[in-house]
Amino acid sequence: MPAPILHLGATVLCTHAGQATPLAPFPRILLSGQPAVTLTSPYAIAGCALTGTPTPPCVMGQWLVGAVRVLAGGTPVVTMTGSSTCIPTGTPMLPVVAQTRVLAT
Repeated sequence: MPAPILHLGATVLCTHAGQATPLAPFPRILLSGQPAVTLTSPYAIAGCALTGTPTPPCVMGQWLVGAVRVLAGGTPVVTMTGSSTCIPTGTPMLPVVAQTRVLAT
């Protein structure tokens, strides 16, 4: 199923509403004027609201599954329907807003 490709300006949150930002977007492909994100790019998470548990808050995130048919530099691009995980909690990241003109499967 086609889904929007994530880019540097996409709004991605951890499950606890922390803002996730890609650390190494792919600069050779621009979507809405901003670099696309591939599976190899880790995400830094700031402002995770996980409190009151012995588990520390989310600090990093990584996409695990992205596009099957669309690659950037030989690596799959990240889509809104891909799966991800936050470290150390293991909860998923949630893409909320992304560009809608370029889709990938």
